[in-house]
Amino acid sequence: MNPKIDSYLEEGCGRCSLGGTPKCKVHRWNAELTLLRKLVLDCGLKEELKWSMPCYSHQSKNILMIAAFKNYSCLSFFKGALLVDSKEILIKPGENSQAMRQFRFTSSKEILQIQEDIKRYVFESIEIEEAGLKIEFKKEPETFPKELIEKFKQDPILKSAFEKLTPGRQRGYLLHFSQAKQSKTRTARIEKNIPFIMSGIGLNERDVPKKNRIS
Repeated sequence: MNPKIDSYLEEGCGRCSLGGTPKCKVHRWNAELTLLRKLVLDCGLKEELKWSMPCYSHQSKNILMIAAFKNYSCLSFFKGALLVDSKEILIKPGENSQAMRQFRFTSSKEILQIQEDIKRYVFESIEIEEAGLKIEFKKEPETFPKELIEKFKQDPILKSAFEKLTPGRQRGYLLHFSQAKQSKTRTARIEKNIPFIMSGIGLNERDVPKKNRIS
C-alpha cells in the first residue's frame, strides 16, 4: 500500500479548490474507493499516485485507475476495449473512447455484488499486458463544417472535385475550415480555396510548382 494513496483518501485529490475540504468528491466516495483499492491490491498490482489519482500497474505498465467523480466512483481499465466483456457491464467513458472502459459505482453494495467479476477483469488486463496486445486506434474522420456542406449543395461540381482529392488533402482543408471560430471566416476560407480544390491542389501545395507536387 502506497502512503500517497492514504493521503489521497484522507485529503482528496487536490485537483480543484475543494481538495482537502469535506466537499471534495473523494470524501463522498471514500468507502467505495477504499473497497476498490483493496480488491485491486489483492490482485497483486503496484500502487502509485499518477495524475493526482490512484493508478495501478504491472511490470511498469499502467493497468487501471480508480477515481471519484461527482455522481459516481469508478475503476477504469486503460485497455478495457480488449477485455472480453460477455456480461456487458463495462462502460465507455465517452462516445469516442476507443481504449478505456469503466466500472461505475454509487455504493459499496454494487461493488461487492460483482467483486469476482472485477478481479477477473483485472487478471485478464494483466494477461493482455503480458501478451503485449495493443489497441488499434481508428482515425476519426474530420467533421464537415456546415458552410462547406451548404456550398456542396449549391455547387455539385465542387463537391465532386473535393471527393476526388486524396484523403490527406481533404483532411487538410477540413481542418483549415473548421479551425475558424466564426461562420463568416469559415465561409471566406472556403471561397478562397475553391479554385485550388477544383484544380486538385492540396492546402499546403498552393505555392508549390506543379512538378513538385505529390500525386
